[in-house]
Amino acid sequence: MAMTATAIVPAAGKGERFGGAKLLAEIDGQTVLDRTLKCLFDAFIEHVVLVVAPGADYSSARWATDKRLRIVVNPDPSRGMFSSIQEGLRDAPGDPLVILPADMPFVSTSSVNAVINAAVLKKTIVLPVHAGHRGHPIAFPARCREAIVNAPASSTLKEALEATGEERIEVEVADPGILHDVDRPEDLTPPAP
Repeated sequence: MAMTATAIVPAAGKGERFGGAKLLAEIDGQTVLDRTLKCLFDAFIEHVVLVVAPGADYSSARWATDKRLRIVVNPDPSRGMFSSIQEGLRDAPGDPLVILPADMPFVSTSSVNAVINAAVLKKTIVLPVHAGHRGHPIAFPARCREAIVNAPASSTLKEALEATGEERIEVEVADPGILHDVDRPEDLTPPAP
């Protein structure tokens, strides 16, 4: 049976360093959120779980109404991004599971595919690497889900994955986008190749 990847997209942060509403900021006529979601859909991911803060409204984003997208509310996003990942994973179908923060609009579809393909082939945790640095998206087998969901709220994804005892492998990609998140307005400029 073929495995079907599911992506979890944490999007519950306040974007305070950006000045707020960073996911609806535009890059070449597309919002940051739309670019991130489109990258995942272009990689043929059939289920995407967008984790948002209470009261968040992304209805103006083009891909926010796609039938492959499910929105989950993190009741207390002040606990940090790992809490959003936990909320998104709670009922997420799919294997492998992929994590891509919503504020990473420059990740290429080929990088997503490389990570998923390696995760399906090796059945373990896969991290993309560019210029010697690890980035996103990260993929891991569904058997890690329960351990991550039940990890202490004070954990990071890295710590929770390490605690699973699963092997971690790296996939080299020629994509500086895997390292480039949007924290400030100047980050809306694409990374240099």
